[in-house]
Amino acid sequence: MTSATSSTEQPRPGRGGTPTAYAVSPDSGEHWTAEGAWPVAPGIHRIPLPLPMDGLKAINVYTIETDDGLTLVDGGWAIPEARELLERCLKGIGAGFADINRFLVTHVHRDHFTMATVLGRELGVDVALGADEKPALDLLNNLEGLTENPFAAVLRSAGAHDVAEQWLSMDDGELPDLTLWQYPTTWMRGDHRIEVGARTLDAVHTPGHTPGHFVFAETDAELLFAGDHVLPTITPSIGFTVPATDQPLGDFMASLARVRELPDLRILPAHGPVSPSTHTRVDELLAFHEDRLDQSLAALSAGPLTGRDVAGRLGWTRHETAYDALDVFSRGMAAMETKAHLELLAARGQVTREVTDAGVLYATAPPA
Repeated sequence: MTSATSSTEQPRPGRGGTPTAYAVSPDSGEHWTAEGAWPVAPGIHRIPLPLPMDGLKAINVYTIETDDGLTLVDGGWAIPEARELLERCLKGIGAGFADINRFLVTHVHRDHFTMATVLGRELGVDVALGADEKPALDLLNNLEGLTENPFAAVLRSAGAHDVAEQWLSMDDGELPDLTLWQYPTTWMRGDHRIEVGARTLDAVHTPGHTPGHFVFAETDAELLFAGDHVLPTITPSIGFTVPATDQPLGDFMASLARVRELPDLRILPAHGPVSPSTHTRVDELLAFHEDRLDQSLAALSAGPLTGRDVAGRLGWTRHETAYDALDVFSRGMAAMETKAHLELLAARGQVTREVTDAGVLYATAPPA
């Protein structure tokens, strides 16, 4: 079964700079995935951990030193090579697993959450996760009642019936390892402050990429632990979550606007290099999605279309690749993300929507 919490960001630049595949991080002076515990600020290190079967190659886990031990922002994917590398990198800064006393997890996707919940349970330490991620964990912990991969219905609603069948055919029926999907010890609700040693982090709820996503801002140090909300070279996937939400793109853009209201901070992203300005990057991401909304609306001049139909009229990846040239997984992602754009256009009153057997059909709204 395709995990309900896989992490795959759309490899579109969002008008970012150097592509992720070539990005050098200023803290290391090397490619951002290079092994090490790289100092990004006094008492804070960035540790890239490997991601199997993922075009992003790595996730950045951040360690925050306190007098009582280490707080980790995100945990990595619970695979042996990532665990071994994390232990090795911690040793390089004179620490070990026994020094970890808390995990702050930005969201429930497996590359952020699963190592945190496994190590958290082993070490008996606090693992904090957004409360709005609970439906995803409930689904993963109660799969016996499902008759098919839950993404199939989402794909069909986007008009991607062929992709839904292909995803189902690739589903081996194996249930996920529930030791990787244990519930956190702390549910984070709403914006609040977290004391981490002498530091104060503002935990800001930023739904969109997932419903329960959080970022952590240390405004005194001008830092944002950004998770997958603000990525420096790519745009995070939108609409790829189950249970599905009504307005993932609307939520994401509203969350970006909230981060834009904070002081301009240095971005400590989950994927990609440390970057200098949240304001600059948020402006780029908002402009990218507004442009994408315009393109989606223009595509409806051909008549009523599904998300998959509109996706087929757009370019994908930095190279503007045609939809039909994408692999089957990316086609599903594209159809779901395009549906998210069309749903926001419907909420804005610019298009109409009709639920049909072919999927949700969208059409340009008549003049008011």
